[in-house]
Amino acid sequence: MAQTASATAIRQAQAPQLQGAVAPLEVVTFKLGDEEYGIDIQKVQELRGYDAVTRIANAPEYIKGVVNLRGIIVPIIDMRIKFKLGEPTYDQFTVVIVLNIGGRVVGMVVDSVSDVITLTGEQIKPAPEMGSVLDADYLIGLGTLDERMLILVDVDRLMSSQEMGLVEKIAA
Repeated sequence: MAQTASATAIRQAQAPQLQGAVAPLEVVTFKLGDEEYGIDIQKVQELRGYDAVTRIANAPEYIKGVVNLRGIIVPIIDMRIKFKLGEPTYDQFTVVIVLNIGGRVVGMVVDSVSDVITLTGEQIKPAPEMGSVLDADYLIGLGTLDERMLILVDVDRLMSSQEMGLVEKIAA
């Protein structure tokens, strides 16, 4: 099974003998509720304000609908609903992060985008084991930057997961 570049970098960061050789990971940070998350900037195609979407009948609640983005039909996923973080509100800060994953374009609605930061291998910690309480399959780890803690999300795994089914599994 092929690994994403970011997942590979994280696994290398977790191996103590490789700590000095890990390439930095550049992430786009965004907020969902009170928590701050990060995703690999290489997966981000563009940032857009939240516009009205065309609803799709019988779609899961977290799939808000689709938009036409320069001739490409793009599914829009509300991450606050997906992660069960309360009722979403849409205002001037709401952003759609347009992702390009495995050749598919997907939009991810977040409360706001903070900034772009570079994390070194030393700043990335493995996600804690939570048992069945939290599905950590979508987490790369936790990034620490001064007093900030970022939840690093593996968008490849998240969008290609069986329940999402928005992007085909990356071929082995």
